[in-house]
Amino acid sequence: MENERSAIIKVGDKEYELLLTTKATKEIAGRYGGLENLGDKLLKSENFEMAIGEIVWLITLLANQTILIFNLTHKEEPKELLTEDEVELLTTPFDLAGYKSAITEALYKGTKRNIESEEDSKNV
Repeated sequence: MENERSAIIKVGDKEYELLLTTKATKEIAGRYGGLENLGDKLLKSENFEMAIGEIVWLITLLANQTILIFNLTHKEEPKELLTEDEVELLTTPFDLAGYKSAITEALYKGTKRNIESEEDSKNV
């Protein structure tokens, strides 16, 4: 994927791209009610275990988007999806704290709008 749309993290010894797609946005909306509620949910989780669970779920969701896209175009040689268990076993709580900024970056890049103004000949 293009780096302008994704953020890179490392889980274990393997790099993954975090990518916000329409499919991921739909799943986030189903779980949190929309992207705008995501930050509140992560910050206001009832306990530490829930907060970790939500971050792991989000990392897994965003990391699997590039794998799903690859598998869509390479049906003869699909890659295995990342699981929440793998994320939990191959990371430390310190890693997860660093992943929060990568999650934020991927979400920002996925929702970024490039606005260009056109010259209006009426105003010239």
